[in-house]
Amino acid sequence: MDAALGLPVLVGLIAVALLFDFLNGLHDAANSIATIVSTRVLRPQFAVFWAAFFNFVAFMVFGLHVAQTIGTGIIDPAIVDAQVIFAALVGAIVWNLVTWALGIPSSSSHALIGGLFGAGVAKAGVSAAVWSGLSKTVIAIVLSPLVGFLLAMVLVAIVSWASVRSTPFAVDRAFRILQFASASLYSLGHGGNDAQKTMGIIAVLLYSQGQLGGDFFVPFWVVLSCQAAMAMGTLMGGWRIVRTMGLRITKLTPMQGFCAETGGAATLFMATFLGVPVSTTHTITGAIVGVGAARRLSAVRWNVASSIVYAWVITMPASAIVAALTWWAVKIFVR
Repeated sequence: MDAALGLPVLVGLIAVALLFDFLNGLHDAANSIATIVSTRVLRPQFAVFWAAFFNFVAFMVFGLHVAQTIGTGIIDPAIVDAQVIFAALVGAIVWNLVTWALGIPSSSSHALIGGLFGAGVAKAGVSAAVWSGLSKTVIAIVLSPLVGFLLAMVLVAIVSWASVRSTPFAVDRAFRILQFASASLYSLGHGGNDAQKTMGIIAVLLYSQGQLGGDFFVPFWVVLSCQAAMAMGTLMGGWRIVRTMGLRITKLTPMQGFCAETGGAATLFMATFLGVPVSTTHTITGAIVGVGAARRLSAVRWNVASSIVYAWVITMPASAIVAALTWWAVKIFVR
């Protein structure tokens, strides 16, 4: 561990981590607001304020299980130093910026985990990996969109059956109101799961520098700063990805938007309470595809959905490679 790390460098690394958190909110704002914007329940500028508020207050609802997983369950905390954290963050940030510029809804979570893995392995080899935590994350890559997909389909079936005697106008009006609740829940789940990942990064950095004593924990100021950075990123919006998530995969009605958001929120709540760092992007995409497929399979633009899946597959390896290259570059040029 880099015990002699100076305060300016430590503060600088924390600032880089909060920059990642900000970009996470910017990149994943679409996950929280795409459905409520595409169904025209809220204008985009109001939707981002709505989502940002629930992103920030999420720490009042959830524990810090995901932060614990990121801090101690991806790579061995004993090999963490400033160089590893910096390389991991660069790997995640570069991949986030590339996919944001291209309008691809990739996973900020898996970019960060890939970055941590790549930097840790570059320093200490594969023995640095905590395979129990990594395997849990890899399993979640498959399960989170599948669970979101199935829950959304079931909700569409239940809601359709319950609304069979109502007029289309009445159903539309009711679910325009209900979408406020479902979007709030999804934004809450997003803030609860994603902000904790940066909390884990900052906490393990502080722990590696002896700033937390002998026990790993997340200081409250770290919790507040990470929630605030993510909320600010969400306020900036991610309009390119909003278009992909809300319009290009399938067309949504308020009822379908409600089912997608509720199915996605339920998945995020379960994962966050279990301490599993899932991808909010995977979850909401699976739910949106689920509501589209519930109508008819041809309602889903499968070519768009498949291109998103390709981005998911390469996210962790790509960010890991960038992180490893960054670690080696820093080792060569910074003595």
